[in-house]
Amino acid sequence: MRRTPALLVSSAAAALAAGATAIVVARRRARARSAVRARGVATRHARLAAVGARSGAAYAVHRARRAVAPPGRREALDEAHQLRTAAQVAETLGHMKGALMKLGQLASYLDDGMPEPFREALASLQHDAPPMAPELCARVIRDELGDDPERVFARWDPVPIAAASIGQVHRARTHDGHDVAVKVQYPGVDDAIRADLTSTDVLFRALSLLFPGLDPGPLVDELRARLVEELDYRIEAANQRLFERYYAGHPFIRVPRVHDPLSTARVLTTDLATGTRFAEVESWPQAERDLAAETIFRFVFRSLYRLHAFNGDPHPGNYLFAPGGVVTFLDFGLVKRYRPDEVQLFEELIRHMVLEHDIGRFRKALEAHGILRSDPSITDDDVRGYFGHFYEFVMEDRVVSFGPEYASETVRRFFDVNGPYAHVAKASNVPPAFVVTQRINLGLHAVLGRLRATANFRRIAEELWPIVDGPPSTPMGEAEAAWLAGRS
Repeated sequence: MRRTPALLVSSAAAALAAGATAIVVARRRARARSAVRARGVATRHARLAAVGARSGAAYAVHRARRAVAPPGRREALDEAHQLRTAAQVAETLGHMKGALMKLGQLASYLDDGMPEPFREALASLQHDAPPMAPELCARVIRDELGDDPERVFARWDPVPIAAASIGQVHRARTHDGHDVAVKVQYPGVDDAIRADLTSTDVLFRALSLLFPGLDPGPLVDELRARLVEELDYRIEAANQRLFERYYAGHPFIRVPRVHDPLSTARVLTTDLATGTRFAEVESWPQAERDLAAETIFRFVFRSLYRLHAFNGDPHPGNYLFAPGGVVTFLDFGLVKRYRPDEVQLFEELIRHMVLEHDIGRFRKALEAHGILRSDPSITDDDVRGYFGHFYEFVMEDRVVSFGPEYASETVRRFFDVNGPYAHVAKASNVPPAFVVTQRINLGLHAVLGRLRATANFRRIAEELWPIVDGPPSTPMGEAEAAWLAGRS
């Protein structure tokens, strides 16, 4: 049973306070930290504790008012309380930047069971977080590129066009006339993230009350292993070049070009991309949303199966849209590059589950690769019931429609330790290659669900799976086939 929104909000607020307290205790045991860094960590923890305490006290007052209110008035009181609490949490995480803000971004789009005020408030973290002061941004430009931004660039807009967890983006023009987007890393965010990573497991357990049954283990491990990479924009530039070169000339997939002379470890300059944000696209006609969804679907699985790489941070803030299914993909800070044997495992599982419907061989493959522990108490029907959900939209040759409910079920399959397949989940292991793949599943299903995407995804997938290499099944598939023919 899912908790009511009011209980979710109160649990989250209490968890923030409890989590912050636990972190402070843990930090006191870390004697080796410098005094300067310790002050920064303490400040971040104090902010968490403050919002938790405010939220907890506000809920106590709200509960007292609700108890004496007429039944028809209680829903309005609940909504008003959620709005106030959500705004406080979003504002706190937005100002804190780093890993904690990324957590808010993740929470904003994964589960439609979250109270809508929380989702809307946290969604602002996807691209509209509070920016840093102009003088701080200018200092980073001077340190990295050798002069004031007004001299480095022919034109510089000091007002950012986007601000996110690690850096903010400014519009500029180069001296040779190119309009560019300049991502500037927040000063001190590297220390903030490293501080967060020492206590991320506690925070995930606290905030996991927003998701019934959330087990933060795989996400925490991935965050610790990968998030530090995002601090070096030279890595992101190399990732972006990989995708930009592969998709050059593509009819509907766009990846901005990197300007290497104006990019360093803390500044990344790329072609300026324009387009419509995801929130507006949700109001477009369904036919346009379906085209956008097909582009995202093709980008995900062509990148995975053909390029053997994928952006491990797929969320609505990383897309810009234009009519006709044109999508520009942004933010390549966290890219997973898959080994051939890892891709072969994905293909093997698809063959057994989807193409052959042989659950016995599918199960043996899982056990052989350490994904599922051999356990006689787990039946083949249990395996099909638990893992089959992730292949459901390509299981049959038919038109299917995504919805928010499907995305929420994906979240619960991963994280609900009390559901009907909890015993299968507890017997499952997550190999390194599958940690980022989980995020791909979570992000893709959430985005397609929000778009209510409708298509024959089985036929589209068969175009992209090397083991099938099927013919074009849609007009976009025909355009992509022509692009591929031109490349070869």
